[in-house]
Amino acid sequence: MPLSLRRGTVTAIVELHAELVRLEVDGIACVAYPRSTGPVEVGDDVVVNVQARELELGSGGFDVLHVNLTRGLGLEPEPGAHVMTLPYTSLQRAVPHGEEVALADSLGGLPVVCCSLHSQVVPVCAALRGAEVAYVQVGGGALPVSLSDAVRALRAQRLLALTVAAAPCVDADVQTVNVYSALAYAAASGADAIACAVGPGIVGTGTALGHGGLAAAHAVDAAAALGGRAVLAPRVSRGDARPRHRGLSHHTQGILRVCLATPLVPDELEPERWREACAGLPLSHMGRGPDDDPDFFAAAFAAGRLARSLLT
Repeated sequence: MPLSLRRGTVTAIVELHAELVRLEVDGIACVAYPRSTGPVEVGDDVVVNVQARELELGSGGFDVLHVNLTRGLGLEPEPGAHVMTLPYTSLQRAVPHGEEVALADSLGGLPVVCCSLHSQVVPVCAALRGAEVAYVQVGGGALPVSLSDAVRALRAQRLLALTVAAAPCVDADVQTVNVYSALAYAAASGADAIACAVGPGIVGTGTALGHGGLAAAHAVDAAAALGGRAVLAPRVSRGDARPRHRGLSHHTQGILRVCLATPLVPDELEPERWREACAGLPLSHMGRGPDDDPDFFAAAFAAGRLARSLLT
C-alpha cells in the first residue's frame, strides 16, 4: 500500500516538547518530530501521513507530519553527522551515533531488564529507583523514542538517566546501529542497569512468532553475549479479555522458546509494596490501569526488583 499523504494547515499546537509536538491539522490530531522535520507553528502549510488513522489502527491511529512546506524545507544536516537513520527511505537523515563516541567491551554483569511491551518500562524503573538507569528502545513498536510520554515522565522523576535508540528506532538522546552497541554504549555511559523495550504500540498479528515483543529475545541474547545479566519481564494478566494473554502470555512463552540464552525470570510475581513504589507514575496498558490489571504491573515491577537485587 502506498503512502497516504494529505496537505493541510496547522490549526492548533496542543502540546509542545523539544522532541515532540502534538498539534492539529485542519482540526485533526497529528504528531510531529521537530528534530526530523523542523519547527512547526500555527498556520504552517504541511503534508501529513493519514494512513494509520484512516485504517483505524487503535493507539497508532493518528496523523504524522511528513513535511512542513512553510518552514521545513532547506534544513541543514547536523554538523559532523554522517551515519543515516532510516537509510534509503525518504525519511533518512544523518545523526551522530554512539559508536563514534565510546562502547564498553563488556557489560561486566550489568543487569538488563528485557521487556516485550513498552508499558512494562515504568514499573521496572520504579523498582530500580535510586540506580542510574539507561533505557534502550528496540524495534517492535513505535520507532521514535520521543513519542513516549512514559519515558518523559520517568525522566522528569529522575528514574531514567539516558535514552538510547537501537536502529531502526530513532530520536533518543543517543542513536546506535543495533541492540548490541546500544547496550555497550549504555554500559560505557556509567549506567547501573538497563531497561530495554519496544516502543509504544507493539506490532502484533495474533500469532506466537509474529509480534514485536520477540525483540525481547534479541535483547536477552545480546545482553548475555556481552557479559550482562538478562532479566525477562514476564507479561502476566487477569484483566486481558484475550485467552492467549491471560496468565502468562503466549508472548512471554514465545520469547522463552526462541532465546538462545536463558534469562532470569522473577519467581515472586506479586511483590510487596509495588503500588506504593509506583505511586504518581503513569501506569497504563491498553487502557487498563493498576486497579484493572494489577498482575501486569506487579510482574513487571518484580522483574525490576530482581534486577535491583543484582546490583553490587
